[in-house]
This record gives sequence, C-alpha cells and structure tokens, in this order.
Amino acid sequence: MVIPGFLATDLSTVLMRRALEQAGYRAYGWRMGINFGTRADTLVRLSARLDQVRAEAGEPVALVGWSLGGLFARELAKERPDAVTRVITMGSPFSGDPRGNRVWRLYELIARHPVDAPPLPVNLPEKPPVQTVAIWSARDGVIDPACARGETHERDAAIEVGCSHLGMVRAPDALAAMIGALAG
Repeated sequence: MVIPGFLATDLSTVLMRRALEQAGYRAYGWRMGINFGTRADTLVRLSARLDQVRAEAGEPVALVGWSLGGLFARELAKERPDAVTRVITMGSPFSGDPRGNRVWRLYELIARHPVDAPPLPVNLPEKPPVQTVAIWSARDGVIDPACARGETHERDAAIEVGCSHLGMVRAPDALAAMIGALAG
C-alpha cells in the first residue's frame, strides 16, 4: 500500500504503483484523497484501509510512504505490526528536528497544528517492530537528508538515492531502491 506525501493524492504515486506492479507486486493506493496532514482520525482511517488491502491480498501488507506518508506508514506499523510486513519510507522526516524541512510553516498553516504537536500520540523516531528501510537523498531539497536517513536504531537500513524530493515518486533510482527494499 502506497501512502502519498503532504498535499498529494494517489495520483502522485501512480508511477510508484506502476513500478511495483511491473516488478510483480500488487500495489494499492491509500484512497483517502488529498493528504492535508495529520488529523485525529488519520491512523483509524489508515487502519481501516489496511484491513481492506490485507483482506484482498490475503496476507500482511508492505507499506511504502513518500514524505509525510512515510511517517503515517511508520506509525501505522507500530499500531498494526500483525498486518504489516515492512515499511519503506521515501524522503520521510522521521528523525531529528520536526522543522528540519522547508515546508513546516506551510504544513502548520494547512494542518492547523504545530508540526511537533500532532493531534494524535506519535513517537516518530521510534522504530516500528517490522523491517524498516529509509530511502533518502542528499539532493532532496525539501527534507533535511539526516531527518530522512535516520539514526541506525531508528530503522533497519538506509538507501541513498540521487534525486530530488519530488523525484522520489518517479526517478528510476528511487523506484529501483523501493523495489529492492521490498525484495530484500
């Protein structure tokens, strides 16, 4: 299941899902419209979607999250490790300063809460109890690379790619890293 970033929709992850399908995976969107940021019911709604996907797939599901979608994926895996096989984050700021990015002010304006005080309990740097791979780029341009790479105790592996933040959803090296992380 692929979860889009802030202000993005399933349309923004079409190339990611297509690459997954070409690699032999079944790929599912989040089907929650525009990602306007964390809401009090975000994890409840994502959990319901996870149940739908798991029922259709007949087995636990891998979560791939781009940017803010990766934060949602990590938190969902903490709540539902029984239903999740692994989490792959792509340019997701789960580590360090929550303001270690260029969009935190816009996020606060749209989401209507401080970036470091979401309307539900989270512990972003805590590693989910499933395999967790952080795909990050020194050339991201939006997210501080250290925040997306994380510390060794916050993820199982980190893969550097050479694309921009927006390129995470379409750059060949990012898509190859995503597929490799699923296979590994």
